[in-house]
Amino acid sequence: MIQVGDTLIDLNDPLTLAVAIAGAVAVLVLILLIMTVRRAGKSTDAVQYVAAQVGRLSQDVHALGQGQHQLAGNIQTVSDAQANAQVKVVQTMETRLAEVQAQMADRLSDNAVKSARSLSEMQERMKDTLAGSSEKTTKSLTELQERLATIDRAQTNIEKLSGDVLSLQDILSNKQRRGMFGEIQLNDIVSKALPTDSYALQYTLSNGKRADCLVHLPNPPGPIVIDAKFPFEAYEAYAAADTQELQKIALRDLGNAVRKHIKDIAERYIIEGETADGAIMFLPSEAVYAELHARLPDVVRTGFDARVWIVSPTTCMATLNTMRAILKDARMREQAGEIRKALRMLHRDVEIIGEKAGKLETHLRQAGDDVSGVLTAATRAGKRADRLDNFDFEELAPETTDANALMPPKD
Repeated sequence: MIQVGDTLIDLNDPLTLAVAIAGAVAVLVLILLIMTVRRAGKSTDAVQYVAAQVGRLSQDVHALGQGQHQLAGNIQTVSDAQANAQVKVVQTMETRLAEVQAQMADRLSDNAVKSARSLSEMQERMKDTLAGSSEKTTKSLTELQERLATIDRAQTNIEKLSGDVLSLQDILSNKQRRGMFGEIQLNDIVSKALPTDSYALQYTLSNGKRADCLVHLPNPPGPIVIDAKFPFEAYEAYAAADTQELQKIALRDLGNAVRKHIKDIAERYIIEGETADGAIMFLPSEAVYAELHARLPDVVRTGFDARVWIVSPTTCMATLNTMRAILKDARMREQAGEIRKALRMLHRDVEIIGEKAGKLETHLRQAGDDVSGVLTAATRAGKRADRLDNFDFEELAPETTDANALMPPKD
């Protein structure tokens, strides 16, 4: 704020700033004109022109000062009006604020009452809810404890199963143990399908080779050998191959290993005059059996040509059931003579029973006749006794006695 005489000039007022800027521009123009005149030097006309311009500029500055003075008066008037309006607005706002405060006090009182009522109702509902929740929580905890107990039992079973799986993995990772695993599985299947006297385990042949199982089939075809060993190393290498090139190489190695095993079985377990003209290669895995038939059909045909039949646990059971039917039929033929002898003895027993029945019929018929004679004699004796009781001696007449009626039967 700057006071010039009775006029108070506000430097923050836009109009004052505009007047100041205009004055600064006028001064700058005057300076430029003076510089121009000095440069013009001796030009009298230019000096006169500049003087005229300066005079005009002085008049404009004087007019601008008068306008500023008027503007200051207007600003003072506006300021007074604004102060009066502010006083009125403040009074109005105070009145309105008092009214609003009164309304707010009433509403707050009502809201407090409603809040207290709602809080009480909510507390009641919370009590009921908490009581129900407590019961449900107790029930849920009981069920949770039961489920945890079940989970503990399941965890125990899983740990046991994990141990069994690890044991099985150890078995399958060792070649000798893997062979024992196949033999045990074969033994289990054979023992369920065949009678105990129709097969032999770990049977030694005439060439010194020991067969895992020998089934005593009649001739033909004769005893047949079942081998439970298989080159699982080649199959595991094929299953572990992760690229197409490695799978191709592993599949080729698997085919070669199976061909060699087929050849070994044919040379060891097919003996002319001692065993059947074929042998069985047992695979203790359905997956390996399916893989061989799907990816290596030529190897399966090689087994057919060498008369070595490849079977899985499922097909082995079907094959053994067929062998059981063959054994049953052979035993029926072996026992045919005994059956005919037993039938002849049964026929003789039936004839003896017929003879005895005929004799028994004769004795029964004779006994019937004897009983009829006894009844007749008893009737006559009764009549005589009645006459004697009535003293009717005259009516008593001699009667012919049937001697045959009381005779003992003849054999």
